[in-house]
Amino acid sequence: MSICKIYFYFFMFLSINFFFLSLFFLTLEKSFFLELNLMSFNSTSIVYVVFLDWMATLFMSFVLLISGVVTKYSEEYMKQEKFLVRFILLVVMFVLSMMFLIISPNLISILLGWDGLGLVSYILVIFYQNVKSYNAGMLTALSNRIGDVALLMAISWMINYGSWNFMFYLEFYSEDYMMKWIFNFVVLAAFTKSAQIPFSSWLPAAMAAPTPVSSLVHSSTLVTAGVFLLIRFNIGFSESLNKFILLISLLTMFMSGMGANLEYDLKKIIALSTLSQLGLMMTILALGDSKFAFFHLLTHALFKALLFMCAGSIIHNLNNCQDIRFMGGLSKIMPLTCIYFNICNLSLCGFPFLAGFYSKDLIVEIFSMGEFNFFVYIIFYISIGLTASYSFRLLFYTVSGGFNYISLFSLSDQSKIMLSSMGKLIFLVVFMGSILMWLIFPTPFFICLSFTMKIMTLVMIILGGWIGYICAKINLSEVKNMSFFKSFLSNMWNLPVLSTYGINFFPLYSAKIYTKTLDQGWMEFYGSQGLYKGLSILSKWIQLFSMNHVKIYFILIFMFILFMFCLMI
Repeated sequence: MSICKIYFYFFMFLSINFFFLSLFFLTLEKSFFLELNLMSFNSTSIVYVVFLDWMATLFMSFVLLISGVVTKYSEEYMKQEKFLVRFILLVVMFVLSMMFLIISPNLISILLGWDGLGLVSYILVIFYQNVKSYNAGMLTALSNRIGDVALLMAISWMINYGSWNFMFYLEFYSEDYMMKWIFNFVVLAAFTKSAQIPFSSWLPAAMAAPTPVSSLVHSSTLVTAGVFLLIRFNIGFSESLNKFILLISLLTMFMSGMGANLEYDLKKIIALSTLSQLGLMMTILALGDSKFAFFHLLTHALFKALLFMCAGSIIHNLNNCQDIRFMGGLSKIMPLTCIYFNICNLSLCGFPFLAGFYSKDLIVEIFSMGEFNFFVYIIFYISIGLTASYSFRLLFYTVSGGFNYISLFSLSDQSKIMLSSMGKLIFLVVFMGSILMWLIFPTPFFICLSFTMKIMTLVMIILGGWIGYICAKINLSEVKNMSFFKSFLSNMWNLPVLSTYGINFFPLYSAKIYTKTLDQGWMEFYGSQGLYKGLSILSKWIQLFSMNHVKIYFILIFMFILFMFCLMI
């Protein structure tokens, strides 16, 4: 049995167990808190804390399920890879880091998983060793390091409370000045991990990783770590901090939706859709409804994992071509993959009675019942319309029309391992939304809205789909006087320029000047080279003395006698 199948069965076994454990915690309203004393030194104890409640166990169940399916999928997708075992072990390390993060109510042990995610994600992004991957890996690692530092600052501030088990302090100390600083650092850490503005540029760059990794990263690990951390800390957030999170998340939703409508890279479009959905989770989280954010986190994990797997299957068949303009007519050639792809896209849009509908529609209706200004409503609903827009544009380019790739190229749905892996998720994408709704929210919500507001979501989805179709038909890149507008939006409001070139330019330029003037200039002349020359001359003199010591001895005696003779006269 291959290593992929071993880990697949292992992950699936753990996933089922954690799912039933979450049902146990959910129905009995219980949680499990365990302190493991690792070491005691005088009066100090080093303790590892494990906290299991229905939320942690359910999330772990989904992470393990998707990880299991992805490892099996990798067996076919990465079969030409020489170091497949190394790749699978890295994925296992990635999942293990996520587990550490989920079960930790302690900031120190959270950092263990948090840093593990950052390190392993860097290794996985640079897995295909080329310049593009190295650049993307450095951008990913350095962006996440900002969050790591913020978390370290939060840890140092929590020394004032005598313990790092933050769950004991959130409600009681929420008005405390120092705890507000801790909340600010935690929000900064979550923004870097979940790629909110201004840290959004690393998410599309991380597409340099293999597609199975993208499937795992963008569904249930890494990017969702920031949202999950905020769900844990959400109780103590002040109103002003929630408003700030709301503004940033709305702008992220809008920016990523606009960018996805002008992008032609298949994986980048799906990556930007992840960014949009993360913005949606953060938005509802900022309104104080952490359960809704968690609900959408789980449903999104299912259809996004499958969406990436379908994209990977298409890319694999097209000999690693990711440009959607070379696709088209795939429904005739790869019917089963396209069916899965369409269902996931419709679920992403919030099509009625698919998994995405139950979470997304509920979030939008709860949002519509709130009292907000006009700007928030407009941005929120436009962002929902943009989701449908880029989804239908993607379907138009890939599924419909004629085949645009090399005519001699032969495509088919013959990869049984990949299709069986995707088939395991498709039933969950269709049915899991309703099941989770019954489990997490057993009591129905009373939503009181006018007819206009009630059908607003459906109207925006239909309108967005129509706009996406028009965008695909017109091909915006060919429209005159659109170059600046297109480059601004497709470059994510120039965030990659600001976060890479904008930050790197001055340090690199000053380093160049320093190297020329000091390292290779006067510093070199008077420093290392000057010192080397001086020591060389000195050593030659000493060597001369040591090699001719008899002559020098007699010369010195002669000079001494001469000196004495002069004194006597």
